[in-house]
Amino acid sequence: MPTLTRNAPLTPVILSGGSGSRLWPVSREQYPKQFQRFNATEHSLLQETALRLTGLGGVHDPLIVCNEAHRFLVAEQLQEAGVTPWRILLEPCGRNTAPAVALAASQVANQDPATLLLVMPADHVMIDAPAFQAAVDQSRELAEQGFLVTFGITPDKPHTGYGYIRRGQPLSAGHRVDAFVEKPDLARAHAYLESGDYLWNSGIFLFRADRYLEELEAHAADIHHACQAAYAGRREDLDFMRFDAEAFAACRSESIDYAVMEHTRRAAVVPMDPGWSDIGAWDAIFELKSDLAAQGNATRGDVMLHDTRNSLVHSHSRLVATLGVEDLIVVETEDAVLVADRSRAQDTKGIVEALNTAGRKESQALPQVYRPWGHYRTMVLMEGFQVKEIVVKPGAKLSLQMHHHRAEHWIVVAGTAQVTLGDGHGDSAHLRSFILSEDESTYIPLGTVHRLENPGVIPLKLIEVQTGSYLGEDDIVRFDDVYGRGPEAS
Repeated sequence: MPTLTRNAPLTPVILSGGSGSRLWPVSREQYPKQFQRFNATEHSLLQETALRLTGLGGVHDPLIVCNEAHRFLVAEQLQEAGVTPWRILLEPCGRNTAPAVALAASQVANQDPATLLLVMPADHVMIDAPAFQAAVDQSRELAEQGFLVTFGITPDKPHTGYGYIRRGQPLSAGHRVDAFVEKPDLARAHAYLESGDYLWNSGIFLFRADRYLEELEAHAADIHHACQAAYAGRREDLDFMRFDAEAFAACRSESIDYAVMEHTRRAAVVPMDPGWSDIGAWDAIFELKSDLAAQGNATRGDVMLHDTRNSLVHSHSRLVATLGVEDLIVVETEDAVLVADRSRAQDTKGIVEALNTAGRKESQALPQVYRPWGHYRTMVLMEGFQVKEIVVKPGAKLSLQMHHHRAEHWIVVAGTAQVTLGDGHGDSAHLRSFILSEDESTYIPLGTVHRLENPGVIPLKLIEVQTGSYLGEDDIVRFDDVYGRGPEAS
């Protein structure tokens, strides 16, 4: 029996590596669901996850695990929410939750092996945060005793979209896990609900850092060794921590459930009922937002419904009207529209796979693309030219860069721009800078070194007109970048 550690500190580990493909077209690879605002609040799902910890005692600053492409989104959203992370751990590639948590556990164990890890996906909704905190407090003693605790959601319907946990022998707070059960068909889901012995598997965990690593080594030694090698090759960059890419890429992709929880003899489950949803697909959004007083519809944005029932209709950029339909999902974005039978909501992932196979950009990014300096939105894209709206945050600057295949024309519509131009070779001795105000413009010839920055206190907004034979975002040669990016457009 592991030594009991009273009042052990707790470090939250927020997993922000998912793609949310079942929530296409709103969720995209470059801006997935954890960064979106689905729950009718001013905060994204990631921000809600971090803020859910407010008021929980003995909690350290969180560790965030995400991929390289999302590092600035994570940092910016946490800053907006007033949350200071301990570190943002950057996965070299996606390998599921067991390796991701192994990196976090290694970081924590370096400081204090008995520290508790509260592992939370970044893309869940909980309506009742105090109920969640009460369940965490209730579970601490079990985790301190060496149990690997998972949280089971008290079911209120025979849901077929969730995995289940069967409760076993009672413990001081909760039960031993008797079995993890895959997503059932409807008949078995009804039986699970009626028995009262089953809980939905939330994918949220509480355990000591050293205990997780011990169990991982015992039941998935290859994952443990690969992650230890990746961690040994770590390097820090401000709030970010990077790991040995070759070692991590060699790691097997596996979930915590399959790698550890289904094999350990020390798995415990604590029930909770915080109004939880994993927001796995559009039917989950419907269940959260449907209004029986309005014919059971769930709406967002500029929509007009006539003789419409039990449907989800979301508009993001224009009027969407429906007539004489029921049990539909209709989701409109600036560049795509999804219309689906509500019973097929889980199948949206197939559309994303087809888009990827066809090389379509609609699976990758929204028209508005976020960068550490601000964002841009493609307004027109035709052969030979492209028009963008560019917004630069106060004090921010783009990289010093050049393009081999395009020229650019900038027109300032709001704020003040500082423009730096050079001779095409990145030599600072040949750079000159000047200021552009509203209604002023400049031309950047092909091959010219240039930089755009906002020296003002309000956002800089400009229109960029690109002309050339190739207009891809990878046509960038960077000479200097305050955000540490390489020549790729990230």
